[in-house]
Amino acid sequence: MTTAAIEASRHITESQCPQPEKTGWIERHFQLQAKGTHVRQEVMAGVTTFMTMVYIIFVNPQILSAAGMDAQAVFVTTCLIAAIGSIAMGLVANLPIAMAPAMGLNSYFAYVLVGGMGLAWQTGMGVIFWGSLLFAAVAGFRVYIVTSIPASLRIGIATGCGLMIALVGLHNAGIIVANPDTMVTIGDVRSIPFVLGCAGFLLMMVLVHRGFKAAIIISMVATTFAGWLLGDVEYQGIASLPPSIAPVLGQLDLMGALDLSLAGVILSVMLVSLFESAGTFVAVTDKAGLSDETGNYPNATRSLFVDSLSSAAGAFMGTSSVCPYIESATGVVEGGRTGLMAVVVGLLFLLAIFFSPLAGMIPAYATAGALIYVGLLMTAELTRVQWQDLTEAVPAFVATVMIPFSFTLTEGIATGFITYTVMKLACGRAREVSPVCALLTLVFVARYAFL
Repeated sequence: MTTAAIEASRHITESQCPQPEKTGWIERHFQLQAKGTHVRQEVMAGVTTFMTMVYIIFVNPQILSAAGMDAQAVFVTTCLIAAIGSIAMGLVANLPIAMAPAMGLNSYFAYVLVGGMGLAWQTGMGVIFWGSLLFAAVAGFRVYIVTSIPASLRIGIATGCGLMIALVGLHNAGIIVANPDTMVTIGDVRSIPFVLGCAGFLLMMVLVHRGFKAAIIISMVATTFAGWLLGDVEYQGIASLPPSIAPVLGQLDLMGALDLSLAGVILSVMLVSLFESAGTFVAVTDKAGLSDETGNYPNATRSLFVDSLSSAAGAFMGTSSVCPYIESATGVVEGGRTGLMAVVVGLLFLLAIFFSPLAGMIPAYATAGALIYVGLLMTAELTRVQWQDLTEAVPAFVATVMIPFSFTLTEGIATGFITYTVMKLACGRAREVSPVCALLTLVFVARYAFL
């Protein structure tokens, strides 16, 4: 056979045989097709999530500055650790969950540990560092705890998170404000935040109903632009060089935090971090359709490991505990299903270091609609509660209302567990109380009694 004939035969054979589909690294690593998504959808979801949680880079420095920390340096470290944590969560755990310094825990750090107990902020950072490393060592046990949460409590936690998010959105737009007589009341209906917050939410809902995938982003941009036209949003420039992080980087007092008198403080921080993270992981993965009926979700151990090490790294860099952000649910609503969404969020936080003037233009009321929308979606989970069974309905209700009313995930989870165990035992259904549920109930009771 001639050389030409051989080549022709090989060409025919290759054209007839099916060739393996060539896929890029992004597709292989994040398994986009298997999870029913694509790059553009994940990017849009990441942008949406970033826009709903970018407030933390401005709020966190303000809170930690009350503890005596340099606000400008904390601004940069907040961006850095949010980027590192989010990218790590995406690459290591492949979950659509973004990370950043935890709201609530930063206030606990500044106003309780430092302001109330008189700890130096350097010692407080040491407490967070050691507690986070200890949690990283027992990440597997944390997964067992998370997956042992009863179905009714998982629904209550998810719904409570949604209501708390909605409450934040309503407050950010001035729709709901504090009142010394009635606790809360309606805000000034003629104010720009109130009007644009409501308009942005309604615009978003109309676009969602009409099938616009970028409805959340369109609404945010339109609301910000309207605020600029009305003179409420000031153009602050586009980019600026970041300030030095030397005043807070590596300044934590590791040996001072190991004082025996601080053992209870470390335990308290650990418990708060555990259930803040657990509630968010359960709620977001459930909303994304990634968890099963028992609450298990993919790469749970990895996700908790990333969570713990991010907090330890954050303490070293000069910021309070890092946790998964419930605002990730806005990206999930936008179609995010993989860790690529979290990576996009992380990259945007890196850019925010240099584009802080531009990021700072987004007013709080521009993100209000997205937060209210997430609350609307997450309250739909209540239809899964067995309302005819009070041993299931009461714990779900307690967890649901205590999270937004106490404004912390931990209190909702604690009271939910206690209520669940008491109802089951008192109604003769002790077998339905798992060992972990019973143990956590005792821990929470002891927490209220002694801590």
